[in-house]
Amino acid sequence: MKSSIVLLGSTGSIGRATLKICKKYNIKVEALVANNNTKLLQEQIEEFKPNFVVVGSKEKAKEIKHQKIFIAKEGILKVINLSKSNLVVNALVGYFGLFPTLEAIKIGKKVALANKESLVVAGAFIDTSKITPIDSEHFGLKYLLDCSLKTPKRLIITASGGAFRNWEIKNIQKASLKDALNHPNWAMGEKITIDSATMVNKLFEILEARWLFGVEDIDGVIEEKSLIHALVEFIDGSSTAHFATTSMELPIAYAILEKVEDQILKNLNLLEIGKIEFKKIDSKRYPVWEIKEDLLKNPKSGLILNSANEAALKEFMEGKIAFGEISKAILKAFKKFEKVTPSSLDDVPKIDKEVRNFVQSYLKRG
Repeated sequence: MKSSIVLLGSTGSIGRATLKICKKYNIKVEALVANNNTKLLQEQIEEFKPNFVVVGSKEKAKEIKHQKIFIAKEGILKVINLSKSNLVVNALVGYFGLFPTLEAIKIGKKVALANKESLVVAGAFIDTSKITPIDSEHFGLKYLLDCSLKTPKRLIITASGGAFRNWEIKNIQKASLKDALNHPNWAMGEKITIDSATMVNKLFEILEARWLFGVEDIDGVIEEKSLIHALVEFIDGSSTAHFATTSMELPIAYAILEKVEDQILKNLNLLEIGKIEFKKIDSKRYPVWEIKEDLLKNPKSGLILNSANEAALKEFMEGKIAFGEISKAILKAFKKFEKVTPSSLDDVPKIDKEVRNFVQSYLKRG
């Protein structure tokens, strides 16, 4: 059993689920990292008594009572180096989460990864043998592949369909931020909820699966009940599916513990589930889906997808553009930079900045 962890993103839904597992199995939380939710962070500090704490700014640090407080990106990287824990749970959101992943792997630590952008942006330059995925979809794929002796032919992950899965397509373009955040199945952070509505989140997960498992034939389908998280088709014509309730505690437990020998989740009652239906992800409803195959052929272009998405999301969340403009900006940037890919980690920040600047200019012109 791993005796301690460093937890990045402790106040988010994945961070809170991680702390439940740590409490249940008496795992030491050596460091807690959060951004702005200092009220919850202080409660976590008092309960778990970490050696180190990181917050987003000096102003927020004034709201925290702890002997060893560090600030922002530099603080996170320093705490990763200071900590004795061999495992870093990275539940940070966005491009920002890439740098702690790189730092942890560089100094020989393992990463339990929920930060999708790490692999989307820089999967070509990351040693995935040091990564355990804790997204439910990738955990499901790993679970199925680990339990099989057969060779996989195709990997399939599921999507809930997001906030607009049942809207008339003509109305989606002008949807508001409030509309986009109204997820039909659960409450998550703002960014991932909007990414779910555009289907960008599923493109991210497909790219993650590409880097994690080395399989190029990967697809996504909509399963609205979110009870099946992943499927594997094998070369012999058989298929398997991973069923589980929608809780992150199971993949987190497998990432933190060497063995899981007791019950983490309540088993599904198959007689109560009723009908389960799979639906095609339609590019008319989710325009970004049209670039899925291009991403799989050239997975390094995930950097373009992420940079364009984050730039467009910022404009949408500030009320400067309509929802439909997010996908338009992503597709425009993807076309503009179709021949641009990073050849090393040094290229990543430069390309990222160039794409963001392009999207900002494009949206202002529009």
